[in-house]
Amino acid sequence: MRREPRHKRVILTAILLTIAIVFQQPVYVTAEEAPLRLYAKAAVLMDADSGRVLYERCGDEQLAMASTTKIMTLIVTLENAKLEDTVTVTSYAASMPPVHLGIRNGEQYRLRDLTLSLMLESHNDSAVAIAEHVGGSVEQFAALMNQKAREIGCKNTYYITPNGLDAVQGDKFHSTTARELALVMSYCITKSPQKDMFLEITRTSNHTFTDLSGKRSFSCVNHNAFLSMMPGALSGKTGFTAKAGYCYVGALQRDGKTFVVALLACGWPNHKTYKWSDTRMLMEYGLSKYQYRRFDEVELPAEATEDIIVSNGQGSKIGEKLQLPVEMVEEETGKEGLLMREDEKVTITLQKVRALTAPVVKGQEIGHISYAVGNQEWKRIRLVAAGEVEAVDLEWCLRKVLGKWMFE
Repeated sequence: MRREPRHKRVILTAILLTIAIVFQQPVYVTAEEAPLRLYAKAAVLMDADSGRVLYERCGDEQLAMASTTKIMTLIVTLENAKLEDTVTVTSYAASMPPVHLGIRNGEQYRLRDLTLSLMLESHNDSAVAIAEHVGGSVEQFAALMNQKAREIGCKNTYYITPNGLDAVQGDKFHSTTARELALVMSYCITKSPQKDMFLEITRTSNHTFTDLSGKRSFSCVNHNAFLSMMPGALSGKTGFTAKAGYCYVGALQRDGKTFVVALLACGWPNHKTYKWSDTRMLMEYGLSKYQYRRFDEVELPAEATEDIIVSNGQGSKIGEKLQLPVEMVEEETGKEGLLMREDEKVTITLQKVRALTAPVVKGQEIGHISYAVGNQEWKRIRLVAAGEVEAVDLEWCLRKVLGKWMFE
């Protein structure tokens, strides 16, 4: 049998690998009944109001995030500084690689102008200048970013740089997951005290400004194509590094629904448009498949509100069993409803004691009603005693006996 020379086999293998990379194909992922044709290695569609993941592919895989980092840079800045602040550029900030604004050591800028440079053009030098101004140093600003991530609920996100450039620190690298990137964007647009300013900045179409000396002028244009791609588009941020590939996080609000899409490793050059295809597909999936349903539309078990029997209580006569009304108290953190697919059901679980023994205090918890969709509880109503019942004691017994004897 004739064998090819080893060097020819190596060349052939390299060619085949190159072809596989160049002709990257989308991955077909099944979400319940609907197969979605996605390019991203990791993708999440999230209901921004509840934080519920409606669709995911490798949603918890930790990956590089590139300039999608800058949504955290912006929200930390808005929550910790004033946009009218004056920022003085350091030599380190001025040394950042493209994409950059071209600021110079010693120049001064208004913080608001640099945040627009950050979000519209994704300038890396503006990100570092902002970080040094707000945090005192890049390292201290990264600590603020990581603290905010923990507050939001992220457990697998780690920030090292304010601009998203790839970086390693010990055994950690600058990274997030699609789920947590969506969670950060959801916070920025729905929960942050600076959500309105976040939206104003990220939705600005263009901006011109000068340094404070007025000697240099700049013009920035918003490169988030999604803002004009779909009605209801709210916000978003693109990103790319050689390690991260193309990344995107974007938000849309329509028909009372607010969705966030997060994409990581969504192709490499020359596949810059893959992220727009995936974003549109996931947003359309959410709009068509999910409708809002209120939990109070679901009928409660009759026994949930039935009076509770109390024994050993001070009633009208000795040995009497009392009936105590039950009140329902909703927990503040619960949801009034949820975006759900037509095939999804709300599961109600009732836990309630059958009887109580006095003493019983008003507000004493006697059970709860749980509303769950899938494997997660979304609302809980506490069942509590509507009144109090004192326990039978010797003094009460004597009064009852004497009263009965005197009136007979």
